[in-house]
Amino acid sequence: MIVRIAPYYALLRRNSAFRRLYAAQLISFAGDWFATVALLGLALELSGSATVASLVLVLQTGGFALFSPVAGVLADRFDRRRLLVAADLVRVPIALAFMLARGPDTLWLALVAVALLAAVGALFEPTSSAALPNLVDDDELPVANVLLGSAWGVMLAVGAAIGGIVAATLGRDAAFVVNALTFLVSALLIVGIHRPFQQPREPGSHADPVGGLLGSIRPVVRFARHSRFVSSLLLSKTIFGVGTGVVLMLAVFGDEVFHAGDVGIGVLFAARGMGALIGPFVARATTGTSDRGLLVGISVSLVGVIVSYALFPLAPSIWLAGVLVFVAHLGGGAQWMLSTFGLQRATPDAIRGRVFSFDYGLVTLTITLSTILAGILSESLTPQAAVWSMVALLAVSGTAWLWFSTPARRSLRRASA
Repeated sequence: MIVRIAPYYALLRRNSAFRRLYAAQLISFAGDWFATVALLGLALELSGSATVASLVLVLQTGGFALFSPVAGVLADRFDRRRLLVAADLVRVPIALAFMLARGPDTLWLALVAVALLAAVGALFEPTSSAALPNLVDDDELPVANVLLGSAWGVMLAVGAAIGGIVAATLGRDAAFVVNALTFLVSALLIVGIHRPFQQPREPGSHADPVGGLLGSIRPVVRFARHSRFVSSLLLSKTIFGVGTGVVLMLAVFGDEVFHAGDVGIGVLFAARGMGALIGPFVARATTGTSDRGLLVGISVSLVGVIVSYALFPLAPSIWLAGVLVFVAHLGGGAQWMLSTFGLQRATPDAIRGRVFSFDYGLVTLTITLSTILAGILSESLTPQAAVWSMVALLAVSGTAWLWFSTPARRSLRRASA
């Protein structure tokens, strides 16, 4: 397997609109992980409870899931560039509110800020994914998806590692200030993009705001039910989300099992980020971009995540644990990119915002429930047993997805033959 860098460099060099969006994503993701590592350490320090610490991740995903239906309607109805800029600017003061948590009695202020930040982020992510096919040419879309899919991993790796060090040396407030500044820089980059973020709409084609809100899921379900391939892609991230509560245990293992504090949390989250960074490149190089290749790649990724996290609790050191986390998130990063690219290619622009808000909303809701369960298990079981319990749930749901997607894979194999 050879991953060629030239196509990625060429896209960044010739397409200024995508280059700005990519840079904006990199910068804001870096700030997110600076803050997340610091928040997890803060919650563990002030509360002494993994369940309370899990609220950081629960509120991140729960706030995203609750606001997603609204975000999808807005992304299909209004100018997507203005929505992205507004989302960034609103998040600046919210991100600074983390500094208000100075003791156990004020920790709730940071948790409220987490939920608000996630709610506004629910507007940014689906809108960005829906806009991408309009910012690049058709033949550039696979390459663009790999780069954007890896952006989250790049900044998780860099942001989590450096964020842990910054929190331990300069204090957590420094990480919170950096996070706020990244949203401002992201907004300035997106303002400078002049390529249209959506296709022209016919007069009267916009859904009524109230009806669109109440019925935002209906057009997505109607679109997906006629295609087992599209349905499989929409369920892909959600299936992975069933076991994502295990990510909470990275903080527990880094702090309590390996006794490495914020730096240990940063190491394990950085390993997660490196896997998510490299996974999309490996997936494109090995599975290609055919519809059947997307489903096969997601299937292999699923198995990789299950096996790696099943071995994770047996790791004798934080470094070997980091290797297993890296391998697991090779699969996680790959499946995210593959399912996102497939949906972008298969979905009309007029409903793409609602499709991605449904996709992201469903997976973040699942992650929220998974993280709550992981927090409960971490209080009643050993950390090792809690991880294995979450892996077992992922194995069951993954088997169900493999069964559900089998007709689509068979149909696509016959079509290609």
